[in-house]
Amino acid sequence: MTNTQDKKLWGGRFAEATDGLVELFNASVGFDQRLAEQDIRGSLAHVAMLGQVGILTADEVAQITDGLNAVLADIRAGNFEWRLDREDVHMNVEAALRDRIGPVAGKLHTARSRNDQVAVDFRLFTKEAALDLAEKTRALRAVMLAEAERHLETEVILPGYTHLQVAQPILLSHWFMAYVAMLERDEGRFRDAAERMDESPLGSSALAGTPWPVDRHATASALGFARPTANSLDGVGSRDFALEFLSACAILSAHLSRLSEELILYSTFEFGFITLPDSHTTGSSIMPQKKNPDVSELARGKAGRVFGNLMGLLTVVKGTPLAYNKDLQEDKEGVFDSYDTLSIVLRLYAEMMPKTVWHADVTRAAAARGYSTATDVADFLARQGVPFREAHEVVGGLVGVASRSGRQLWDLTDGELRAAHPLLNAEVAQSLTVEESVRGRASFGGTAPGRVREAIRNARQALERP
Repeated sequence: MTNTQDKKLWGGRFAEATDGLVELFNASVGFDQRLAEQDIRGSLAHVAMLGQVGILTADEVAQITDGLNAVLADIRAGNFEWRLDREDVHMNVEAALRDRIGPVAGKLHTARSRNDQVAVDFRLFTKEAALDLAEKTRALRAVMLAEAERHLETEVILPGYTHLQVAQPILLSHWFMAYVAMLERDEGRFRDAAERMDESPLGSSALAGTPWPVDRHATASALGFARPTANSLDGVGSRDFALEFLSACAILSAHLSRLSEELILYSTFEFGFITLPDSHTTGSSIMPQKKNPDVSELARGKAGRVFGNLMGLLTVVKGTPLAYNKDLQEDKEGVFDSYDTLSIVLRLYAEMMPKTVWHADVTRAAAARGYSTATDVADFLARQGVPFREAHEVVGGLVGVASRSGRQLWDLTDGELRAAHPLLNAEVAQSLTVEESVRGRASFGGTAPGRVREAIRNARQALERP
């Protein structure tokens, strides 16, 4: 067999060429080439530091810097040849640099390992991804807040549900504000994660640090990190920053999936609460009347992928001893996929929600059905001194009477109401409308118009803070 190991930058120890199938199985360049920008930024910071501390001469630094910038220009222009036999993004870039400037390229790897190199590349990407998703989440949060403000102008009423059964009437704006609250926490999780991962592992080398007089604080600062990692084993061997990012992605996906489920239900003929925009729905190849909520269904479905990415990486890292193991090559694709998925879903919802039409007459009528003001009748009795549990039983009996005869509570006769309790009459039942029910729920965080206006003001102030 012809010895081709001289093509490998690590091949000095080996006497036999890598098996072709092993090479295919081992290579990550098919996906980690996405880290090329981060990889070259890390190398530029590293070589500049090597010059500053006197490890490389100014001429060597200039040659390597110019070569790296030229390689980066080729990548950006789409003129770079990604080679499987060079395994990963790091070896592809370094080999291309060597092809361009000769043996001096080999000095770039002084005081550095692929272990800290990949760790810094991946941290850079994940930190940037977290901050980008935080901004996109903030943008959707702003859209949902604007929708809450818009629908508060006419105080649109929506049925509130528990167990997917009509429970109590709420303002549609209150519904929007529930998602504003969720998205605010989602944004905070991404920002918190970005702050915690704001440490540079560069200079940790393979696992134990390096005998070279490197300045890790300088490279951390040059790359925009707050500080270097405190422990070299942890710096190259830990991926909890990616786990935290994926956890934030999974929770956001769960919230977006819940939103999707509600929009899917509300757009059905049976509910008829909303009409989704043509621009964000599709048709059927056979049924010409169909208008399918594909965006919401895909957002709901893709949540499973995002959850899977988190579980996949948890499973990878749970049994890996310190420090670096090849298992950690499996850390990137799930992060890339979750980031790409949520980037699209957040943008789509930010576009779709303002174009969604809510049918206020339908939602108000639905809110009035299902005995949604039954609790208000019980509260009326309790305010007159009747123990709430007794009032609950009285009204439960009235609901049974009304449901057996296909009527609402306000349709019951004066005699039926008085028979249930002497404090009840037709005038009381008819005064407890869905509008009165909504207005009465004025506790902090409640659905009363004044409280929703207060919540909107607070949310607007929070959104205007950096």
